[in-house]
Amino acid sequence: MTQPVAVEFIAADADLLDAAEGRIAVFVGPDGQLDMLAKRVNRNTKGAVQKAVSDEKWAKRKAGEVVTLSYPAGNAKAVDIVVLDKKAGADDSRKAGAALARARGTDPVILAAARLKHAEEVALGAVLRTYTFTDHKTGDQGPVPAGLQVMVSDVDAATAAYAPKAALAEGVFLTRDLVSEPANVLTTTEFANRAAALADLGVEIEILEEDKLAELGLRAMLCVGQGSVSPSKLVVMQWKGGKEGDAPLALVGKGVVFDTGGISLKPAAGMEDMTMDMGGAGVVTGVMKTLALRKAKANVVGIIGLVENMPSGNATRPGDIVRTMKGDTVEIINTDAEGRLVLCDALWYTQERFNPAGVIDLATLTGAIIIGLGHEHAGVFSNNDVFCDAFLTAARAENEGAWRMPLAPAYDKQLASPIADMKNVGGRPAGSITAAQYLLRFVKEETPWIHLDIAGVASRAEHILHPKGASGWGVMALDRLVRDQYEG
Repeated sequence: MTQPVAVEFIAADADLLDAAEGRIAVFVGPDGQLDMLAKRVNRNTKGAVQKAVSDEKWAKRKAGEVVTLSYPAGNAKAVDIVVLDKKAGADDSRKAGAALARARGTDPVILAAARLKHAEEVALGAVLRTYTFTDHKTGDQGPVPAGLQVMVSDVDAATAAYAPKAALAEGVFLTRDLVSEPANVLTTTEFANRAAALADLGVEIEILEEDKLAELGLRAMLCVGQGSVSPSKLVVMQWKGGKEGDAPLALVGKGVVFDTGGISLKPAAGMEDMTMDMGGAGVVTGVMKTLALRKAKANVVGIIGLVENMPSGNATRPGDIVRTMKGDTVEIINTDAEGRLVLCDALWYTQERFNPAGVIDLATLTGAIIIGLGHEHAGVFSNNDVFCDAFLTAARAENEGAWRMPLAPAYDKQLASPIADMKNVGGRPAGSITAAQYLLRFVKEETPWIHLDIAGVASRAEHILHPKGASGWGVMALDRLVRDQYEG
């Protein structure tokens, strides 16, 4: 598994900068004023730092931009001058850290960050951007990224402030690793085993096998995986850090480890990307790791439905009718609309067993959400304004794009079936909305619920805090939601 680079906070000491042989990063606000550490680096570079920030373009640069002195005088290999106000918030601080990570490559670096209010956020941004997935590359991959040394005015305070950020990075990296793995490695069994490893951190783990799922009546979920030799599983992860007896927040993830579309086979072009169709389950697992590592004072249950959607002589066919755990019948129109079949049973099981304070499901559910929102925002659907607003506030605080989409009974007619209680698809118009309307039928009236369609954000092109590929979107927002709303 990919490990975040180490971060060490050290006392601000200008003398250490004189001897530094790697890279040095200094932080200068738009006003161009140098602090004590920047002045020492400026002296060592014979005034080059001051000259760079005195340029008329400096004040126009955006927070997080980096100007590199590639051949400074002295021992340092390079000096990175970062535009960042000393009172910059978390978002700008993380962007600055990410920009530094891109600039430094694998070189060792000292961040002269004593003037910054949020040095721990700069460190987090640098760590998140350093992620790379190389588990299946052979041969010499070159040097690995060195750790970060961060000079601060108060080492104890900075170390304490970074501790929950380190837990967050671990959760994000776990999610990215899971989403990045190929399906021949991350089978349903292997995924369940990786989730089960969280027991070492105090998470209570149960793995429900197919015989138990059949006994409980999760027939919709089982029908998705019946064409595969990989057994379907439901993994239950419980973190009990809150008051005994308090209803938990429930996170439910779609875990289709590979989606061929089943009998409704997808086109060959791009099908290799369907290794990421377990992205929702990956986020849930990453959040549970973060909560356990930072000993969150909240009760949270994570439930992931793990299946593989394959065509075979035993696969579910278009036109089949299945009965859900709730008891409703569903006419399968398209076997490629499988995620909602997994989620509807997982949602009902979650509510029946845990009576949660709220439920959030996450799924790479529809291509339609990408058409609507692109790759910057996840689609957010909810039956509860207060619950939804709390999540959107958390997502904004963590700069994870999320946009609320509508729900309305008028869309239900698209799901009407002449031979069953409903169809599993409602046609092309409003495809993401009708998928959410389908899931809403499996949410009890009294249960606050949010559905996150993360098809556009689970894996994407290079972004601020991650290279091309798995993003880990959602781990930070959900961790923030737990901290703000469910911890005393």
